[in-house]
Amino acid sequence: ISSFAIIHGYLVIRYYPRFHSYLRNKNAMSLAATYGAGRFGLSFELFPPKTRQGEAALLRHVRELVTCQPSFISCTYGAGGSTRTQTLEVIKQVKERFHVPMASHLTCVDSTVDQLRSYLATAQQAGVDYIVALRGDPPSGETVFRSPANGLRHASELVSLIKAEFPGFGIAVAGYPEVHREALSREEDLQHLKHKVHMGADVVITQLFYHNDDFLRFRDRYQAAGIRVPLVPGILPVNNLSQIQRISSMCGATLPPAFVEKLSARDDPQWQYQVGVEFAARQVRELVQCGVPGIHFYVLNKSQSTLAVLQAVSQL
Repeated sequence: ISSFAIIHGYLVIRYYPRFHSYLRNKNAMSLAATYGAGRFGLSFELFPPKTRQGEAALLRHVRELVTCQPSFISCTYGAGGSTRTQTLEVIKQVKERFHVPMASHLTCVDSTVDQLRSYLATAQQAGVDYIVALRGDPPSGETVFRSPANGLRHASELVSLIKAEFPGFGIAVAGYPEVHREALSREEDLQHLKHKVHMGADVVITQLFYHNDDFLRFRDRYQAAGIRVPLVPGILPVNNLSQIQRISSMCGATLPPAFVEKLSARDDPQWQYQVGVEFAARQVRELVQCGVPGIHFYVLNKSQSTLAVLQAVSQL
């Protein structure tokens, strides 16, 4: 089966009926197996909407996204559990309606170990399949992460807790092709990542990036460090210039000057959307050709641009 066919689910289902049977029954699949030999892991990331109207719109977009038969869908978790209830509600609704494996993000921010245990137990009861284990960013207005009393300081500690007390969860962690903004060096950043994997992470999903060479160099160092779990690139298709400039400034991702120049050529939302889709399609095509085990899309609760990217890639 070609990688391009696997990316766009309907092609797999149309030409490979046995794979359709596998997709219907993949709830039992471990996270590591999602990226196993002969498989391509496709996943989408959502965030909890703030309104009922937003929830209804999100479910409409998810209905479109699941036509691509994703391996799983994840939902973010606000600092200090600020969206705890909404995260689990989104997960419950998506899983019940669309029968797709679900991952919940979980951070160490403003949570004691007992609170983390409580959330994990509730997530387990709610049918969550995987956990994306993160340290989390400092609370709004602060620049330095401070672990709460009786809390955890590092994502590796959260991974260790999950592995020891909730071994049924698959665990994903974050990687940084352009280096975590707080890391003192590339080597220190890589060693932190290696420790997270050593503690029990099953897969590494990267922060968004727009230079594939950054990812490929990161992969070379990752492999040279002896890290063996799947390394999955995270892709955010650009919908408009101002939005991606704001997002990239927050996370430290660099935008290629030529890409920014092309986006800036017209103050036209449709133009910027199309330029963004074309750029993301080239990114994904090149990454698949370089042998990545899957793609994780940051969809920002929309479906159009991600579907357009997958359609463009699948037509090759």
